[in-house]
Amino acid sequence: MNIEIARMKSKSLSYSSLILIHIIIALIIFVVPFLSKIYALLIPIFGFLIVVRNQNKNNEVLFVAAYLVGVEVFLRMTGGNFNNEYVKFLVMFFMLLGMFFSNFSISSFVYIILLLLLIPGILVTTAVENLDLDIKKALVFNLSGPFCLAIASIYTFKKRLLFSQLQNLLIAIGLPIVSTVAYLFLYNPSVKDVVRGTASNFETSGGFGPNQVSTILGLGMFVFFTQLILFSKSKLTILLNGVLFIFITYRGIVTFSRGGIITGAVMILALLFLLYYFSNSKGKGAFVLVFALTALMAVGIWGYSSMQTRGLIEKRYANQDAKGRVKKDRLGGREAIIDTDLKLFFENPITGIGAGMGKQLREESTGHASAAHNEISRMLSEHGLSGVFGLFILLLTPFVLYFNNKQHLYFLSFFVFWFLTINHAAMRIAAPAFIYALSLLSIQVKIPENDEKSID
Repeated sequence: MNIEIARMKSKSLSYSSLILIHIIIALIIFVVPFLSKIYALLIPIFGFLIVVRNQNKNNEVLFVAAYLVGVEVFLRMTGGNFNNEYVKFLVMFFMLLGMFFSNFSISSFVYIILLLLLIPGILVTTAVENLDLDIKKALVFNLSGPFCLAIASIYTFKKRLLFSQLQNLLIAIGLPIVSTVAYLFLYNPSVKDVVRGTASNFETSGGFGPNQVSTILGLGMFVFFTQLILFSKSKLTILLNGVLFIFITYRGIVTFSRGGIITGAVMILALLFLLYYFSNSKGKGAFVLVFALTALMAVGIWGYSSMQTRGLIEKRYANQDAKGRVKKDRLGGREAIIDTDLKLFFENPITGIGAGMGKQLREESTGHASAAHNEISRMLSEHGLSGVFGLFILLLTPFVLYFNNKQHLYFLSFFVFWFLTINHAAMRIAAPAFIYALSLLSIQVKIPENDEKSID
């Protein structure tokens, strides 16, 4: 018994130390910004060495990719990324490296079909004769996300992991998010001083895109909420995870970008729903307390956010301007983009307009060169019928797998994150692609006694 208690304390200390290290990383990079480039280089180098040394016996590539997904916004915020697709390409590289060492399921061919469905749209684009269009740039910008999703999904398809290992993956995502929120406090310690209206706020977002910051902080909300209610075994970890959840949620709200925070909240509700649904009568009784405490924290965080923004955050979520007038456009201009995409799809239903061509044709149609924020409407307009089939694969496959994988308690939350994120932030960052792939894992709560080796 004493040995077990000692182990728990050791784990808590290790977890606390990792949190502290990532706060220190934020402080160091805030003081010496150039070190963000070094950080961006060291992560894949050390990740590669770890994977090769262990030959991916414990799915090390997943943990490296998870960390990269969690750190992407922090790197972009601090100038560490070498280009906008840097992390997506690294995630694809590590997934392919994992396939080299660990192979992949033959059943994952459905995502190979998804990749093949992207080819017609590429051919349409390459046939366009337009000197003003940088075809290579357009294709990379629009297809890096779908390619990242497909390759990650091929690797994770029916791959077996313990639920505890899945949680460790979430921690790998969450640790650099701690660095992100620490950097936000350093960059902008006083929210009151910079909030003047109800538009998305770059100052409270570390000088980077509020939409992407909100997205990753929404994911961080979910990570540390799961840590709080499922994996906090001592008063220290309860306090630590509770504080992290509160701080991340607060800083996410004050970005004034609603998509990521709403997504994080829906992920948490989806998890609570599944936990409640699969609990026995005694467990359901205990969850009443969890629901009550969650609601109490939400009210407290929202109240503090409202106070710090002088009520402007309430107007933002009510779709009002600073004077309380209701805005005509509820989605920040996204409705016009979606409408244009659907119009382009109905005009070109078979082949689509070509991968990456949407931005240029929207400029010709509306006078504004707006990049798509909605991946669904983009796939329809740019890929036509192939896009329709691709969406069917993306939407249906996770649910088909889930019918025989009910121990995957995070399945619905992961799927929700992907679906909601691609509808407000497209696939600008690697997170929706990787989190979608995690919904395809085969999760086991316990190792079968006669099949221990199959987990590796």
